[in-house]
Amino acid sequence: MNDAHAIRSRRPGSWIGVRILAVLLLTAMGAVSAWLQHDARSQSAQPRTEFTANNPPAGLPAALTTGQHLHWSRCTSPPTARSGYDCATMKAPLDYDKPDGRTIDVALIRRKATGPNDRRIGSLVLNFGGPGVSGVNGLPKFLNQYEPLLDRYDLVSFDPRGVGRTIPVRCGKTADDLGYDGSAACAKYSGALLPYVGTSHTARDLDLMRYLLGDQRLHYFGVSYGTALGAVYAHLYPSHVGRLVLEASVDPTENFDEEQVSQVKAVQAAFDRFATYCAAHIRHCPTGDGPEEAARRMARLADRLEKKPAPAGSGNTLDAHDLAYAVSDQLDLGTDGWAQLAKGLTALIDHNDGRPLSEGADDLGSADHAATPPDHSRAALNAITCADSSLRPGFDRLDRDEARIEAASPVFGEAWSSSVYLCYDWPFDGERATLQVNADGAAPVLVVGGTGDPNTPYSGARHMADALGDGVGVLLTAQEEGHGTYPENRCVTEKVDRYLRTGRTPAAGTVCRGSMS
Repeated sequence: MNDAHAIRSRRPGSWIGVRILAVLLLTAMGAVSAWLQHDARSQSAQPRTEFTANNPPAGLPAALTTGQHLHWSRCTSPPTARSGYDCATMKAPLDYDKPDGRTIDVALIRRKATGPNDRRIGSLVLNFGGPGVSGVNGLPKFLNQYEPLLDRYDLVSFDPRGVGRTIPVRCGKTADDLGYDGSAACAKYSGALLPYVGTSHTARDLDLMRYLLGDQRLHYFGVSYGTALGAVYAHLYPSHVGRLVLEASVDPTENFDEEQVSQVKAVQAAFDRFATYCAAHIRHCPTGDGPEEAARRMARLADRLEKKPAPAGSGNTLDAHDLAYAVSDQLDLGTDGWAQLAKGLTALIDHNDGRPLSEGADDLGSADHAATPPDHSRAALNAITCADSSLRPGFDRLDRDEARIEAASPVFGEAWSSSVYLCYDWPFDGERATLQVNADGAAPVLVVGGTGDPNTPYSGARHMADALGDGVGVLLTAQEEGHGTYPENRCVTEKVDRYLRTGRTPAAGTVCRGSMS
């Protein structure tokens, strides 16, 4: 903050007349300053223009649409949201096929726009990925990435169904139990909710949210899993699509099992690029002289950790599966994570110390955990994934899929292969094998993909842009390492921000240079 009353030094022995003149000048300046401050307060005190929409979601009772108003008030949690944020609760049907039946509470959070009223576009709804990630916790955590957009938008996020404060899925014995005791426990403790937590249900919540926020069309920024939610919304409500950004897109053409194979290949390729860089640029590289040696060293390390996990601080340990996911997390950071990855692997290999590699895994902070509801992220991830996916393979298919994933990656295959069991005994049917996202007639949707993404491979962004339909999906390519490119890549940030502010998409085939150029 600038100090408007900076203290200037005075020479001793100044003439009295000069002092008197100085006092008169300061008095006059003070009067002018007071007038300017009063004028600034008058301008800032101008009433905020609240937007209204006249296109409520069809088929809902008036009590949930024209009769419902969002009552924003100061957030009580998480602690990081107690200053500068507003929170509200939205009523929505549990079952959109029975809109007059039971309702649920959807938790919302908002950071108000800071720009002039006459330049405000509306609300930009953010989903930070998952499934299973709380948007109420996420907005304060990730605000710095989107803060420049506050000149034109209120930034809004929410807890999707099954997550945080919105009908959280419970798969443990008590409400505070964050453990996952299996699908039978989910059915026992949350069986009445599980059929209604899928992405299509949350997309319908988004349209009700859009209307109550006062927007004729939804403006939305979804990352990773958030791209699935945004694309399903565009399919269900093409005429309500405003400015939608789908960043680090999932592949709508792949079923869950195909997605796991593609992902494990992508994370292996990213690790191989790291190993090549490490051999050439990092002294005493822990992965040796290249990808082949790196795979051998990682196999030996995994065998060692399988027999005896390494200490990782705070009473935690790091085993072979933890190793694979910790390395993957660092690769998600792109080249910014490579130095920390090399440091962490060196500490683990040479000193059996798992702490450096595990640092950052719990980045919400103890204060947030102490004051917020359990997020049950593992339970929510399973519930939403299995509500979306109709795959329920038998044991013969499971064995084949497990072997296929293991064969796709020498470093990560074994850890990733356990994903095949995620939904095999889930107690409810899933919606479909692949996402339905065609959105003919919708306004252009901007799809952003990084060529070196280890989590959502670049091919998924290409397929998403195509699947949205001709004239709808617009692909922006970034030659970058890491999971997501906004706002790290300046070119991507400029083009995304321009689209969100003006509605103009980049030219077809636009490529942003980056770390892989």
